[in-house]
Amino acid sequence: MDPRKFLFVMWEGGGNVPPQLGLARKLVERGHRVRVLSEPSIEQEVCAMGCEFAPFKKAPHRLDRSPASDFVRDWEPMTPFGAFGRVRDRVLLGPALAYAIDTLDEITCFSPQVLAVDWLLTGAQVAGECAAIPTAALVHAIYMMPEPGKPAPGFGFRPAQGVVGRLRDRTCNWLFVALFDRGMPQLNKARRQMGLPTVASITDQLGRFDRLLVLVSEHFDFPAERRDPRLRFVGPELEEPGWVEQWEPPWEQSSAQPTVVISFSTTFQDQAPAIRRSIQAVAAIRVHALVTLGPALDPAEFAAPAHVFVVRSAPHDRLFADSSVVVTHAGLGTVTRALAHGVPLVCMPMGRDQNDVAARVVEHGAGVRISRRASAKKIRWAIEQVLHDSRFRMGARRLSDAIQADRRAGRGVHELEEMADAVARRPARSSEKEP
Repeated sequence: MDPRKFLFVMWEGGGNVPPQLGLARKLVERGHRVRVLSEPSIEQEVCAMGCEFAPFKKAPHRLDRSPASDFVRDWEPMTPFGAFGRVRDRVLLGPALAYAIDTLDEITCFSPQVLAVDWLLTGAQVAGECAAIPTAALVHAIYMMPEPGKPAPGFGFRPAQGVVGRLRDRTCNWLFVALFDRGMPQLNKARRQMGLPTVASITDQLGRFDRLLVLVSEHFDFPAERRDPRLRFVGPELEEPGWVEQWEPPWEQSSAQPTVVISFSTTFQDQAPAIRRSIQAVAAIRVHALVTLGPALDPAEFAAPAHVFVVRSAPHDRLFADSSVVVTHAGLGTVTRALAHGVPLVCMPMGRDQNDVAARVVEHGAGVRISRRASAKKIRWAIEQVLHDSRFRMGARRLSDAIQADRRAGRGVHELEEMADAVARRPARSSEKEP
């Protein structure tokens, strides 16, 4: 197809960035022009993908990835609903007008055929609706909106059975949507400013996307009895972050000892205590252990025995290929990459969608879930259980082939190209003849 123009709009929330930039890079490689409207903190990564970069001006933005610059600070609330409220007020709905203004300005400047929006940025979606441009939601998480026959999102539920289970999900679905609907006045302010009618619920706003592209393997998610026809499971984009450094294993490759990887969030979630207990847990086990911290933490802050190596980063695709267990916060990117290599997991969810991700790991028999506050003894027990029970590796391997096939298929790129091609096929308006 002829080259098209795509405008991506995303915020810097950690694991949401690599999969969206992975899609953008593939479009560039296919000859398209891609501009990314986002925060200055990811400008270098955007440009490394061959994309153009445009910074937010009115919308919230960070110049770096330090915890001090984090405007969401979702580790501070004491409950999961409190953390979701932070995201609602500081990303999803609260700054909707600012995101809408920045996005509409960039649409006017760049004139893209398609708008690809991080699905949490409803304000950017409003701008696309105002400009009447085809808009795709990039769902970089499991699809966390209520669906019939599926566990209610946000609680870490596994599928329920019977009348009690259906009642649980019906009640919790209502609570989940009601939490976000508290932010509707801010969203509707943006809609009125853009000359659009108001909407009653967050579900109504999400219903205005032309397509919802879920960057997850459908085999990993729970099935639903009925799905929105605009919803497409296009498979994961497991792009390594631009800040990942090269790394060589310090142990002999012929060593028979298993390798345990400890990898928590790349953004600050107050994960240091859990990491320290995880280091204590592997201290007494005959394994090779590697801890990857990401840019939010400093390796110098962590003491470790001689067989445990603490680094800021390492390429996970290479690392997981030779690993036996991954201990993680259950971020979707880390979990999917581990499962793609058939590696089982010990999940210690920190918040966000991580409890729901961990529930799917457990349901598929690909690992165990323990508390983020678990003791070193409990973490060691979980690691040894996953190491020595072959059923966990079998569960991970069952998902591996499906995830790898989804990665190769490249359906996300094809969906976006199809949207752009549909725009190009629209008949041009002919001017009326003079009488």
